Amino acid sequence: MNLFGASWFHWAVGIAIGLPAALIVLTELHNSLVRRNSHLARQVTLLRNYLLPLAALLLILVKVSQIPADDGLVRILTTLFGFLVLVLLLSGLNAAVFQGAPEESWRKRLPTIFLDVARFALIGVGLAMILSYIWGVRVGGIFTALGVTSVVIGLMLQNSVGQIVSGLFMLFEQPFRINDWLDTPTARGRVVEVNWRAVHIETGSGLRITPNSMLATTSFTNLSRPGGSHKCSITTKFAVADPPDKVCAMLTRVAGALPNLKVGVMPTTVALGGAEYRTTIRLRSPAEDGAAQATFARWVWYAARREGLHLDDADDDFSTTERVQDALRTVVVPELRLGLVDQQLLVPYAKVVRYGTDEVVQHAGAVPKAMIFIIAGSVRLTVTAEDGSVVGIGTLNAGAFLGLTALTRQPNPSGAMALEEVTTLEIDREHLERVVMSKPTLLQELGRLIDERQGKAQRVTQRERVG
Repeated sequence: MNLFGASWFHWAVGIAIGLPAALIVLTELHNSLVRRNSHLARQVTLLRNYLLPLAALLLILVKVSQIPADDGLVRILTTLFGFLVLVLLLSGLNAAVFQGAPEESWRKRLPTIFLDVARFALIGVGLAMILSYIWGVRVGGIFTALGVTSVVIGLMLQNSVGQIVSGLFMLFEQPFRINDWLDTPTARGRVVEVNWRAVHIETGSGLRITPNSMLATTSFTNLSRPGGSHKCSITTKFAVADPPDKVCAMLTRVAGALPNLKVGVMPTTVALGGAEYRTTIRLRSPAEDGAAQATFARWVWYAARREGLHLDDADDDFSTTERVQDALRTVVVPELRLGLVDQQLLVPYAKVVRYGTDEVVQHAGAVPKAMIFIIAGSVRLTVTAEDGSVVGIGTLNAGAFLGLTALTRQPNPSGAMALEEVTTLEIDREHLERVVMSKPTLLQELGRLIDERQGKAQRVTQRERVG
């Protein structure tokens, strides 16, 4: 009866039953969190493997073995238990509140400097409680000493402390966040890190470290706000004799095909006078500024020569009579089975042109005005799915031709994009009709190719719709 009435016996039985049961429950909880890829799985592991067994050991020593709480071993184990509880709280708070936060939520945008302040505050409170309740230290005197010491240190390090305070006030306002693009008096680039002292800005020439106090006292531009509104202006120069309307139309058309454009906003081009033109492009992000300008400059070089314009007042003599005759003889004649007289008739109306890498050679859904014969390079045939994605359906190499529907006045069943620099021979529809219409067998073969390409484009589109 004395055994069953003893308090230590109830604690012993409770620990003997409760510890295995708690371990089983925590193991199942951990496996469930792992299957769901939860960030809390590590905290459950800490609780199961370390905190719970240590708590059971402390209860056995204090409640079962009746060892005084002020014993040295018990104090050491209790201090270790307190540290583990502190670690669990810190990691659990970070995992539950911040790691699983949505990308656009305030928890994800909160600067890490505030998290550091909260961690230090929680650590300070935890250490004070451990020292006060376990070791009996009067923390009031310690805080008083720390207050006096902090005043002395603050006077000694007022510049560094000033930067920290300036950074805290600036980040509390949140004029920018990680991955935003800033244009400051000393740097222009993407914010990659914000700490106690400075903001790290990744520029094209390296990592620029800008003190918080400098950003807090000077004006700067956040190029990423409002989102998706970054504007890129590119200036080009043509010959004075080039028609301004034609130049503006060509530049706008080239800019409209850039892959970096913001959806729903078309580029604009204006003549500045003195044969200069400014093209304004809205981009999705400042990060795409350099790539957009490089691609635009490259594509304009090819487009200007195809349309007979003089970029930077330069002439283009690539499409010579010799090149046209050679292309007709090596590419067009085998495909269309033309005679010598037909070749001579087409020479004045054919032109050798070039396209840059990734440039659109043929637009899907447009009625072509000419047939295009590939002399060198390769193009990819594409169709556009219902979700707007571009799907490849095949590749054409040198010797193949595009614009089959030019003769039937039908829209192109597919688009074509240059996979590399492509050289082509283009023959206008009106002049090609005079030669081809007298060849029934050739017209039948071209009709079969048109039906084949249209069918292939439809099958791919339907497959993407079903998928």
